[in-house]
Amino acid sequence: MDCNGTRDNRSDRGRGTVSCMERGSAWVDCRSSDVDSICRDHRFSTYLLCDCYRSPDPEHGPTRNSSYTQAVKFYLGGKNQRWCGLFANESLYGAGIAYNITAASSVRAIQRSNCYHKEGHNASCAYGDTFYMVLFGVIQIVMSQIPDFHNMEWLSIVAAIMSFSYASIGLGLGFAKVVENGMIKGSIEGISASNTADKIWLVFQALGDIAFAYPYSLILLEIQDTLKAPPPENKTMKKASMSAILITTFFYLCCGCFGYAAFGDDTPGNLLTGFGFFEPYWLIDFANACIILHLVGGYQVYSQPVFAFVERWVTRKFPNSGFVNKFYTLKLPLLPAFQMNLLRICFRTTYVISTTGIAMIFPYFNQVLGLLGALNFWPLAIYFPVEMYLVQKKIGAWTRTWIILRTFSLVCLLVSIITLVGSVEGIISAKLS
Repeated sequence: MDCNGTRDNRSDRGRGTVSCMERGSAWVDCRSSDVDSICRDHRFSTYLLCDCYRSPDPEHGPTRNSSYTQAVKFYLGGKNQRWCGLFANESLYGAGIAYNITAASSVRAIQRSNCYHKEGHNASCAYGDTFYMVLFGVIQIVMSQIPDFHNMEWLSIVAAIMSFSYASIGLGLGFAKVVENGMIKGSIEGISASNTADKIWLVFQALGDIAFAYPYSLILLEIQDTLKAPPPENKTMKKASMSAILITTFFYLCCGCFGYAAFGDDTPGNLLTGFGFFEPYWLIDFANACIILHLVGGYQVYSQPVFAFVERWVTRKFPNSGFVNKFYTLKLPLLPAFQMNLLRICFRTTYVISTTGIAMIFPYFNQVLGLLGALNFWPLAIYFPVEMYLVQKKIGAWTRTWIILRTFSLVCLLVSIITLVGSVEGIISAKLS
C-alpha cells in the first residue's frame, strides 16, 4: 500500500505477520492497567475503522475502501491522504531501522551465548553491534533487488512460525526461571528508579513500546477486503481483530511479566538478547536464529511499499529519463535472468544504507521502539479512524458522540506527546552515557 492507495494483499498480510517483536523490561515499567488501556484504545479504534470499509452503510454500502489511504482520501480528502501517506511511509522506514537493530542484537546474542557456554557465565564475551548491522544492511541491499520479493507467499508462513517460536521460547524460559528461583522477583510498582523523574521517563518510554506493539491499523482494511460476505465484512473483521488483540496482548504480557518475575530490576530490555538466560544455550541460539530469519524477510516486507511509492512517483515525474525508465537484463550463472534499473539500484541501496546508518548511530532497542510507537500511535491508530468515522456517520459537532470521540482522540494525542518526550529523553540519555 502507498500514498495513492495501491495495495497488494499478500504484502499486507505479510506486514501484519512480521510486526511481532520480542519485548522485555519495557512492559514492566507500566502497570497492567496501562497495557490494558492501550489495548482497549486499539480495540475501540479498530472497531471504528472496520465500519469505514463500506460506505455509506458499514454493512451493505456499495462503495468499498480497500486500503487505509484510500479510505482516508474518500472520507477526508487528498490533503489528509498525503499526511497519512507521510506517516505510513515513516512508519515503514522506522520499522527498517528497528529491524536492523534487533537483528544485529540477535546475531551478537548467539555469539555471546556460545562464548558463555564455553568460557563460563562470568566471561566478558563482549561483542559490538556495528559489524552485524553492516552485514544485515549488505544482505538487504542484495535482497532489495529481487523482484516481488515481498509478495512471496511463503514469507507469511515463515514469519508466523518464527514469531510463535521465539515468543513461546521467551515465555517458557521466563516461566522456568521463576520456578528455578522459587520466588517472584520485583514489585507491583515495576522497575525501580533512582528518583521520581527517572521513573516517569521510563513509564513514558514504556508506553511507546506498548503502542509500537499494535501496528496493524494500516493493514486492517486490506485484510478486510479479502473477506467474503455474508456475514458482513465489518462484523467478521471485528471478531478477528478482537482475537488478534487478545492473543497478542497475552503473549506480550506473559513475556514481560514472567521476565520481570524472573529477574526483577535486572530484567533486560530484550529477554532473548539481554542474557538473563544462559542455558540451555542451544535453545537461546535457536530463538535468536528465528528472530534473525524473521527480520531478514520482514525488512523487505516493510521496505518494498516505500520502494514502490518512490519509484512510481519518480517515474511519473521524469517519464523520458533513461536513468529512471530504462531496464537492463542481467543473467548470472545458475540464476534466471532478471531486469535491473539504475534508479532502483541507486535508490534502494541508498535507502538501506540510510536505515543502517541511523541504526548504527542509535542502537538502542527499547528507546527506538518507544519513539516509533509515539510517532505513529495517534495519527494512524486513533486520529484518522476517528475522523473517518465521524464523517461516515455524519455525526454533528458538539453532539454527545462527537464529544466522546474527540475527547478520546485528544487523550490519545496527549499520551503520544508524553511518550514521544520520554522516548527522546531515553535516546539522549543512552547516547550521552
